[in-house]
Amino acid sequence: MKRLFSVALGILTAIGGFVDIGDLVTNAVVGSRFGLGLAWVVLVGVVGICVFAQMSGRVAAVSGRATFEIIRERLGPRAGLANLGASFLINLLTLTAEIGGVALALQLATSVDPLLWMPVAAFGVWIAVWRARFRLLENVTGLLGLTLIVFAVALFMLAPDWNALAGQALQRGTPQDEPVATYWFFAVALFGAAMTPYEVFFFSSGAIEERWTEKDLATSRLNVLVGFPLGGLLSIAIAGCAAVVLLPASIDVTSLSQVVLPVADAGGKVALAFAIVGILAATFGAALETTLSSGYTLAQYFGWSWGKFRRPAKAARFHLSMIICLFVAVAILATGVDPIVVTEFSVVFSAVALPLTYLPILIIANDREYMGDRVNGRGMNAIGTVYLVIILIAAIAAIPLLIITGGGA
Repeated sequence: MKRLFSVALGILTAIGGFVDIGDLVTNAVVGSRFGLGLAWVVLVGVVGICVFAQMSGRVAAVSGRATFEIIRERLGPRAGLANLGASFLINLLTLTAEIGGVALALQLATSVDPLLWMPVAAFGVWIAVWRARFRLLENVTGLLGLTLIVFAVALFMLAPDWNALAGQALQRGTPQDEPVATYWFFAVALFGAAMTPYEVFFFSSGAIEERWTEKDLATSRLNVLVGFPLGGLLSIAIAGCAAVVLLPASIDVTSLSQVVLPVADAGGKVALAFAIVGILAATFGAALETTLSSGYTLAQYFGWSWGKFRRPAKAARFHLSMIICLFVAVAILATGVDPIVVTEFSVVFSAVALPLTYLPILIIANDREYMGDRVNGRGMNAIGTVYLVIILIAAIAAIPLLIITGGGA
């Protein structure tokens, strides 16, 4: 049982990071337009986030320090500031999308205008961050998020033509009715949704919160190898449901209600209720992660006292920075901007920030001063280098593709 709960950090990171509002919306959009034609991107993203999360967790367990803290020390304040600036701004944009996602999930459950739920969602996140223990956040949010498995169940209940779905997944090239630029725009967006920067910073800082040591390296690998592949499977199930129900009907996904439409079609109100609980848990978990990651990155760069294992009075600037981030997120949403639009921009700009996030992790994971004999092996370095090339290509292509396609329109 202890080993079962030891994967809670991985489940929370996967449910609240891999299957957050960005992944829910992006996979549904892609499924409704390309079927499973971009499922390969999810698989590439799963392997990539597993590689770098494993490095980040190992750095924390071996050095006893969070990754971002070492980045500033190892690369210097200027390089660390560039990393902080890119990661923090993307994190703030993602936090805004997640708060909006919580509000949209509550709207599905109550039919109350999401604008009224946004401050409630932010207040709930603040209370959880302020009062709840880290392990409680892990277990409750992560396990409730597992109800998103209803998307996989719904896919089977819809009794699709499995050969057709397999044909979509194995199809080479872009569909005839979609521009090449649009295909690659959504490929980059999916990749950005899978490898959002806050995931590795949260995972690393969470390892410190749980006081991991070298003895916990097996637990770290277990978290990574269970959590993120699970998130990937749920992502493909979401796209599959959209491919079966929305694609044939030419329904464009512009709201969260359309994301859950295939689930309701397959299992009725009971399945829909499970989906809403799962989406609420996933978006709330992601809001917790992004809020904490905002505080983690600022505190670790500036050398403030941080961590939920410390009383708020002992880490005042850490908690104050998170409160300010929540206020900023609500202020942005109060302008009336569509949370779905914020989500779409957040995943694209996440791709832009990826090189500044993952290159430092690879450098530190090879530094014997911090890692001793636990540095990367040749195989891990080879995979990490290949992914850095992919990340760089995605980062360079993201903005031009956004402009050319008009955001995938």
